[in-house]
Amino acid sequence: MAIDPVCGMQVEEDEAAATHEYGGTSYYFCSIDCKEEFEQNPEDYAA
Repeated sequence: MAIDPVCGMQVEEDEAAATHEYGGTSYYFCSIDCKEEFEQNPEDYAA
């Protein structure tokens, strides 16, 4: 189980609406909207 870095929702990796790799880490998102928000400011969400 992963945590959507934008909204904090738990996401099953194999059922994620979207994924994105940043800084060598894969991020999983509950929606395309959360992925797009992450892509606009990845340094704000990547911990």
